Amino acid sequence: MTIFVGNLSYRATEDDLRDVFQDYGEVKRIVMPTDRETGRMRGFAFVDLSDETNEDTAISSLDGKEHMGRSMRVNKAKPREDRRQASKKSFI
Repeated sequence: MTIFVGNLSYRATEDDLRDVFQDYGEVKRIVMPTDRETGRMRGFAFVDLSDETNEDTAISSLDGKEHMGRSMRVNKAKPREDRRQASKKSFI
C-alpha cells in the first residue's frame, strides 16, 4: 500500500517526511511530485513503508497532525486514474 500525504508545506523535503514517518517503520520510498513548469513541489507526497502492517498505524496517527505549520492529510493512496479514459468519458 502507498500512503498519500497532502496539504504539505511547499518547503517540505524528503528528509522532513522521512523524519515524520520513521517512527512507524523503515521508509522504503518517498515520491514528491513537482510542477513541470516551475519545478516547485506540488504540496503532496507518496510514502511507502517497508512493513505494511505499520501503514495503518501511521495513517491514523498522522492524519490531521501539524507539520511545518500545516495540518497534514494522510490516507491510503487511491490508484491513479487513466487520464486518457477519463478524457474520453467527458466527451461522451
